[in-house]
Amino acid sequence: MNLSFRLITTPARVNSLARQKSYRMGPMFSVGKESASADSRWTLWVHRPEQLWFRQLLFQVHLWVGAAAAGWVLLMSLTGSVLVFRDQLSALMPMEWLAHLHASLLAGPSGHLVNALGALSLILLTLSGAVIWWPGRKHWRRSLKIEWRARFPRITWDAHSALGFWFLPFVGMWSASGLYLAVPQFFDVVYRLDPADRVADRALFAITALHFGRFNFLTQVIWATVGVVPAVLAFTGVFICCRRVIFKKPSNPLFATH
Repeated sequence: MNLSFRLITTPARVNSLARQKSYRMGPMFSVGKESASADSRWTLWVHRPEQLWFRQLLFQVHLWVGAAAAGWVLLMSLTGSVLVFRDQLSALMPMEWLAHLHASLLAGPSGHLVNALGALSLILLTLSGAVIWWPGRKHWRRSLKIEWRARFPRITWDAHSALGFWFLPFVGMWSASGLYLAVPQFFDVVYRLDPADRVADRALFAITALHFGRFNFLTQVIWATVGVVPAVLAFTGVFICCRRVIFKKPSNPLFATH
């Protein structure tokens, strides 16, 4: 009896039994680990999204694409806001050069290509910004408003976050319609999807009309006012980038609340 017990419980026998048990129960343990990992990622996303690798990656994409495209966004934003009232202002001053500046950077086909790249960059900024905006369950309400009594770094962060959230549909619409106006041939696929042209022309015309907002005087005022928002986002984004890269300060200055 003692010999039998010793034979069964030798180290080699124990290791063999452990391997067999692990093999039989491995899939169950694997599923359990995957489920726990998914739960952990979701918990991080809800409470501490900045710790997730894909969020960190999107933040870097947003940071550097925004820094590269900031000058273009600033120019398009300010000229576009003025051009909303092109018809009214044309009686007071020549507007053709400003329209050409906005449409092609006064550079013809090359300017259209640059505008297309800028529009694609703005689309990427819109999509990545929509993801990285989420600051976690504890701070999301704070990210909807600007704390005007805070220090300047905090105000710039709040402005970038809050304006980016509230005016995301406008920025997304301008980026998509701007791409169409820069390179309309890219949208020929719409006619392939609608060979009978039941909605294609109307859809593309609507995109153009939405870009300028000249439906009535009220929409012109709204478009011209909101049209400055991308310029503010460009300025605050560059400030955040410089603060982070040059001065090695955190992007989100939570400490600068007063």
